[in-house]
Amino acid sequence: MNKLFTMFLTFFKIGAFTFGGGYAMIPLIEAEVVTRRNWISKEEFVDIIVISQSFPGALAVNCSTFIGYKMGGILGAILALLGVIMPSFFIIIAIAAIFVEFRNNYIIDLIFKGIGAAVPVLILVAISSLFKSVKKNYINYIIIILSIIAITIFKFSPIWVVVCSALYGIIFLRKQVE
Repeated sequence: MNKLFTMFLTFFKIGAFTFGGGYAMIPLIEAEVVTRRNWISKEEFVDIIVISQSFPGALAVNCSTFIGYKMGGILGAILALLGVIMPSFFIIIAIAAIFVEFRNNYIIDLIFKGIGAAVPVLILVAISSLFKSVKKNYINYIIIILSIIAITIFKFSPIWVVVCSALYGIIFLRKQVE
């Protein structure tokens, strides 16, 4: 039970100190559950990120739920989920209660601009970390390049890119796993 409580507090801390959504949380989740606590391996983390992106819902919520389930079954999933969403819930309630009075405050506006400027950097850190764990071969490089082209130039939905990549893996990469 102590391990589950520690997991809850870890995800609560991640939820409380991460701004910018799920992608900004990836480096913090990785640092806590892979590097600092060794709850899962780097490979398992990458798999969880891929699965979390493939399911509907927020990335951090899905990721924490998967990790929680791996750590402690249904109870672990519930505690991890609560840990990661409770800070946001309480912060939003508090902000909603006082935002009306401070919405035009110059200092508050500067704070949000500063936080907003840091979020893309956190996302780049997540991309860099995930890229390091991708097997370096020509097939993966081709998939990465085609995905970037499909999303940026042809405006394909990332959902279709994930579905097509999954189908490619099922059809053409089956022999590599066996």
